[in-house]
Amino acid sequence: MKRFRGTGVAIVTPFKNDTSIDFAALGRIVNHVIEGGVNYIVVMGTTGEAPTLRKDEKQAILSYVTEAVNNRVPIVAGIGGNNTQEIINCIRELDLTGVDGILSVAPYYNKPGQRGLIQHFKAIATCSPLPVIIYNVPGRTGINISSETTLQLAHECENIVGTKEASGDIAQIMRIIKGKPENFLVISGDDMLTIPVIASGGSGVISVLANAWPAEWSEMVNHALKNNLKQAREIHFRFLEVIELLFADGNPSGIKAFMSLRNLCKNNLRLPLVPVSKNIMARIQKAADDLN
Repeated sequence: MKRFRGTGVAIVTPFKNDTSIDFAALGRIVNHVIEGGVNYIVVMGTTGEAPTLRKDEKQAILSYVTEAVNNRVPIVAGIGGNNTQEIINCIRELDLTGVDGILSVAPYYNKPGQRGLIQHFKAIATCSPLPVIIYNVPGRTGINISSETTLQLAHECENIVGTKEASGDIAQIMRIIKGKPENFLVISGDDMLTIPVIASGGSGVISVLANAWPAEWSEMVNHALKNNLKQAREIHFRFLEVIELLFADGNPSGIKAFMSLRNLCKNNLRLPLVPVSKNIMARIQKAADDLN
């Protein structure tokens, strides 16, 4: 599972002014992050506004990205939701040629208990032809995948190869790292906590910030993985305010604002998401100018 070690980037889905997919911008973003040194790309995740994409659009994005990547880095596809059977159907129906793994978020809104989560992810892992990374983000889903549940899945499901942990609970993340199988990946799902997770034994990050600054963030992660924490901290602290602004008015609204300033894509989102407020945009402009 070394393919998913280091810096993964959850790429945005760029939209034109009419909110159709901007494939030209998507190609620019793919090349930008690969040339910046990221280790793998995640498509159709939270940052990719996956809930607003139709099934045909998801297939079009996957096909376009796999062609644009051209085997330069691994690709992980976000395939999750709160209907287990529909996720299984989606995995079976999508053409996953050129895709290396699946990222599947915990079911939202239904609020299953831990027993339900175990059965949900086991069902997905059983049907998936690709390795599965589970995604714990209780701030969005309303439920937490406990450390006990994650470890049970890690030990009992060979096809579940890691977890993207965005609980913000360092103690929980440490319990997972302590009890996991040797090759099971614990990936930070929070740019702000990348260094603490790696220092505790984690394997890297799936980043939002790396959409705009892939070279700098990849360098930071590589330093942390080599235990060069002084150098890692120096880079991290340069981006401290940027990371806070990424989420000040919602994700991916923040990162798309930064990317528009870097001419990577237009500052367009699909409802119910909207661009950041004028106040936050002014702060984003200043932060970007300060970095430059």
